[in-house]
Amino acid sequence: MNPARTASQAADTVRSLNHATIETSDDWKYAPHAYQVLGSLARLARMLPQAIEQTLLPVQNTHGRGLLTIDGGGDPDRAIRHVANAVRTAVQAADLLARALDHAHAASSPLGVDTSKRTTP
Repeated sequence: MNPARTASQAADTVRSLNHATIETSDDWKYAPHAYQVLGSLARLARMLPQAIEQTLLPVQNTHGRGLLTIDGGGDPDRAIRHVANAVRTAVQAADLLARALDHAHAASSPLGVDTSKRTTP
């Protein structure tokens, strides 16, 4: 399994979701549809922190073996600290996103459809 390819496929899947949600359709027109998608997005977001943290593994491995180079001749130790800090910020943002999506999912939970009324598509 290639992590870069897998991440690219995940991004493509989110892009497909963006296109699928532009307009209503038979599978995307009622409030419970939003509840389902919000739940899946919350699940996705809850998994992001681990995936983000684990991006440091190959960087640390390369650095630990003394093989890390920096464009322009920079300091590898400084570059590692910079990347680690940026990854920690991304993990915090992903945690916040997951909590916000969990909240949106819970908030959409009581929404339903009045099937006693006739509507036009």
